Amino acid sequence: MPSAREINRRIKSVTNTQQITKAMKMVSSVRLRRAQDRALATAPYTEQLEGMLQRLAAATPGENNPLFQTREVKRTCYIIIGADKGLAGAFSSNINKAMVEVLRDKPRAVSYLIVTGRKPVEYLKHLRITPEYKRTGFSDKPEFTHAQALAREATNKFLDGTVDEVYLIYTKFKSALSQEVTRTRLLPIAPESVAGDGPSEEYLFAPDAQQVLSTLLPQYIDMSIYNGLLQSAASELGARMTAMTSATDNASDLIEKLTVHYNKVRQAGITNELTEIVSGANALQ
Repeated sequence: MPSAREINRRIKSVTNTQQITKAMKMVSSVRLRRAQDRALATAPYTEQLEGMLQRLAAATPGENNPLFQTREVKRTCYIIIGADKGLAGAFSSNINKAMVEVLRDKPRAVSYLIVTGRKPVEYLKHLRITPEYKRTGFSDKPEFTHAQALAREATNKFLDGTVDEVYLIYTKFKSALSQEVTRTRLLPIAPESVAGDGPSEEYLFAPDAQQVLSTLLPQYIDMSIYNGLLQSAASELGARMTAMTSATDNASDLIEKLTVHYNKVRQAGITNELTEIVSGANALQ
């Protein structure tokens, strides 16, 4: 049985850990609100961009644009958005599972990996796999320039024929308690993904609809990846806040149990000391 001193030392250690988890929970909570606000702030622009693409898709045949062209799939590019830090519950393990799922039972040469976040990079290193392109250091605070860099790399590889299709794998934010790993195809763009029922109004495009479409499609790719980065950031922070809340609650329960145990051990020690004193006094009589 541990001594009262050892139990007291354990209580202090758990209390210090609880203070850390509580601080991380508060930081994650503040950052989560900011990440949600940033994701909501991009919604109006994204909606307007999609609406414009719908009008353009109805006004011009998209097959003339190389980003619409489909071909035999020999190599696939996967943009995998992960986390830089741990202590986020099952966030990283879920992304790793999705990553392994798309690579399973396939030759390494048929996949081109674009990976963000230290955690998936380290996991791939454990599997002895080196991604063709990796970026780290911004998982919980992504900027639009990060999305542009990823989009440029993927688009260039698609246009020069290195890859035949591009998928984005990220974690979609639903709530602090619920996140869902999502895989969407970015390239080639399916005309139905941007074309709706078509507006009833007529629009004039200058210089012409085809050139406007060629200009907006890269922006559409940029925004799709940026949305994935923002969704993943919010999911990471939400998962970390939930994990730290659970850790703080568990620490409180453990401190309570240790305190009760400490009091029992201390009381038993006092009782033994009193018994020894009484026994010694009786022996002297």
